[in-house]
Amino acid sequence: MFIYILFIIGFFFLIKGASFLVDGASSLAKKLKIPELVVGLTIVAFGTSMPEFTVNLFASLAHNSDIALGNILGSNISNTLLILGISAIIFPLTVKKSTTWKEIPLSLLAALLVGILGNDFLINGDSITGLSRIDGIVLIVFFIIFLYYIFELTKNSQKEASTEVKIKEYNVSKSIFLIIIGLIGLFFGGRWIVNGAIQVATLLGVSQSVIGLTIVALGTSLPELAASAVAAYKKRPDIAVGNVVGSNIFNIFWILGLSAVISPLPFKDTTNIDVLVTMLASLLLFASLFIGKRRVIQKWQGILFILLYITYVVFIIVQN
Repeated sequence: MFIYILFIIGFFFLIKGASFLVDGASSLAKKLKIPELVVGLTIVAFGTSMPEFTVNLFASLAHNSDIALGNILGSNISNTLLILGISAIIFPLTVKKSTTWKEIPLSLLAALLVGILGNDFLINGDSITGLSRIDGIVLIVFFIIFLYYIFELTKNSQKEASTEVKIKEYNVSKSIFLIIIGLIGLFFGGRWIVNGAIQVATLLGVSQSVIGLTIVALGTSLPELAASAVAAYKKRPDIAVGNVVGSNIFNIFWILGLSAVISPLPFKDTTNIDVLVTMLASLLLFASLFIGKRRVIQKWQGILFILLYITYVVFIIVQN
């Protein structure tokens, strides 16, 4: 019973730990006179993906590939269908031209790349399916290219970017204290969630991948949900959409790539279905920008996204 309580508490530790780490590191970076632009591109951007990163780190070290894959694929599906769906209901999301033609196709490419790299038989006829360490390195290389693209993009609009990054400033000792507390929270939160997910899967008689795709994925996506929902409420659609699409790219290229480098991630028969749904979700997002109002995710589309997400969750539970 105690491990289930820790599983629930783990999400709180994970999310608050990421928040403390970002606040402390951002404040310390400001004290060291590091430009806000660089802080936004590195500490803040990585911070929103820390929950997924920490869970995958522990899952990979424990060779729990089902949770590692389920967490990332499930997070990307919930980010696109659930979080953008909720955000669009709050306020219609106008999408920038660069996001429409560059970032969203890149998130689709990321999912497609996982499908290709994870199915070696498609290329050379091998019976092995899964992400090897070499595949992980390939994904990380794509991540480095993406970081360079984002840096150039933000540098060209530095004034706008600077106004969006709000950094709380603390004294050095408090900043270091927040960083330490944040790291402790991430460590214990991630560990409790992975251990708890295994126990919950055993208790419910379902696979670990289902728990990873649903409960763990939703839990680690809470920071993205909060950020996008608040951005939509404040009528800042650029942030709402950019947060989700950027997180999806981070999740696959960086987190899944690093997870595969730590420990190869074998695919199960059902994994390809989840990869396909991840691709279809990105494709649906892209197509929705040309249906109805051009480059706008409308409220009715948001409702459709949420219904599709519920259908997917019901499908994977029934499938088990």
